[in-house]
Amino acid sequence: MSVTLLAGSATASVALATENPAAAPAATVVPTAPVENLIVGYKSSATEASSNTAAADDAAAKGKKAGKKAKFDRRLGTGAALVNLGGTVAPAAAADVIAQFRADPDVAYVEPDTRAYAMAVTPNDTEYAKQWDLFESTAGMNVPGAWDKTTGSGVTVAVIDTGYVAHSDVAPNIVSGYDFISTASEARDGNGRDGNPADEGDWNATDGECGTGSKASNSSWHGTHVAGTIAAATNNSKGVAGIAYGAKIQPVRVLGKCGGATSDIVDAITWASGGSVAGVPANATPAKVINMSLGGPGACGTSYQNAINAAVARGTTVVVAAGNSNANASGYSPASCNNVINVASTNRAGERSYYSNFGSIIDIAAPGGETRRATDTPGTVTTPENAILSTLNAGTTTPGAEIYKPYQGTSMAAPHIAGLAALLKSANTSLTPAQIESAIKTNARPLAGTCTGGCGAGLADAAATVAAVTSTPPTSGRENTTDYAIADNATVESPITVTGVTGNAPAALKVGVNIVHSYIGDLKVDLVAPDGSVYNLHNRSGGSTANINQVYTVNASSEVANGTWKLRVNDNAGGDTGKIDSWNLTF
Repeated sequence: MSVTLLAGSATASVALATENPAAAPAATVVPTAPVENLIVGYKSSATEASSNTAAADDAAAKGKKAGKKAKFDRRLGTGAALVNLGGTVAPAAAADVIAQFRADPDVAYVEPDTRAYAMAVTPNDTEYAKQWDLFESTAGMNVPGAWDKTTGSGVTVAVIDTGYVAHSDVAPNIVSGYDFISTASEARDGNGRDGNPADEGDWNATDGECGTGSKASNSSWHGTHVAGTIAAATNNSKGVAGIAYGAKIQPVRVLGKCGGATSDIVDAITWASGGSVAGVPANATPAKVINMSLGGPGACGTSYQNAINAAVARGTTVVVAAGNSNANASGYSPASCNNVINVASTNRAGERSYYSNFGSIIDIAAPGGETRRATDTPGTVTTPENAILSTLNAGTTTPGAEIYKPYQGTSMAAPHIAGLAALLKSANTSLTPAQIESAIKTNARPLAGTCTGGCGAGLADAAATVAAVTSTPPTSGRENTTDYAIADNATVESPITVTGVTGNAPAALKVGVNIVHSYIGDLKVDLVAPDGSVYNLHNRSGGSTANINQVYTVNASSEVANGTWKLRVNDNAGGDTGKIDSWNLTF
């Protein structure tokens, strides 16, 4: 089976808190987020101001009075004491400990040990204003809002594609890749597989050269366009900004003249994710994300599925393009494979792009753009400003000068999600591929336009998704921290009684869940509303992954807010047990 590509034509500032009791009286500092540590300033006349032993005894005593295990951690450079609360606690619980310190006349001030962040600024890349797909409110993916928390550092993304043609706006983020094209004539580099993934061009000189119906075409430099969307260098006063510009790109070449063979692509998936391929050196920098903006007709074969399953088992998230045939994606591969994030394309109006495949197997939508309207003459470029601008090359056959050019396609949509997956993995290294997929889908927003046929969970939202995986579940005082044991093949419920809320629950009710369990694939987790309605949060996914610590969003707008809500956990297998550690509701 042969497959083809799927495309058409800061300066940071940190606010530093000062410990000045006169300028910031303790009574004005109230925790509004979960707290792990407190900073306690003692008056100079107090023994605790100079004695660590006395400070330790005082912290333990005050913590005991508040029902918490507070302990002295260390002395700050200002002389203040850092007090650890024994783990992250809810604002209300932290306030109880704070109250004990405030009541002591020897304490000058006490405040939560809050966090400061680098303040992201608009990138100075010269073409950034044209990247509507990153920031426009109608159909952009809300990427700048994620950059305060993560830029993808520490994550390698394998781009399994045509290879890479040198481009100065991507070069700083390139790591060693591999050329998996087995046939020298298709590779155009004079040999078969080798360690140089350079794109030698995928042009066709004549019609019919690649089979009946094929057309003569110039080189696409497709892999370089995809790479730029994911991780073009950013804030370098040139070109475009990459979604995960702190990540690294690993070019893995599988597409040459007349596309690429399944056998080569399967080996590329294996190698990129850290698996072994006979005759190929081990991958020194295995990828945690794979992007495959390629495909062909036909349902997913066993070869593809086995390679993808193995990659995911190694901890690699696999992102694929849905296809550009305006048809059901179930008839295309690898889009129809399991264990992938299958991405449809949307246009600048927030509608499904006219060419994008669709269907129930689509997981998510992302900007893929349109260089022309559906009614325009095929092959024309009438709306380049509405496509996806990225790095490219001007050569018609072999490489020429580096340029930037807009392309359209699910090939352009998929790297938006690969870039987001890199942001998530960087922000929270413990996330599994299943958790990354779940977070992207859970935090998507509705399309501004329509999607006939189905576009999955909606339009991916980078800022909302990153916030969900980096934030401790919010509380707003409606929390149950009592442990409820989860036994084998049993069901347990933890209640929260809500009062004082007018009307119904919101359409975006936040449900923070913290479950300790050694095998979450055993678990079914539901939110049960006061009237008995059940909203599924987690249904036996994640396999052998341990623990659930996630914020889910539930449309509970039909439910009266006041009453007793329950978190119901059903263990469906033997051999692994755990507990509901805590959970909360935010209205």
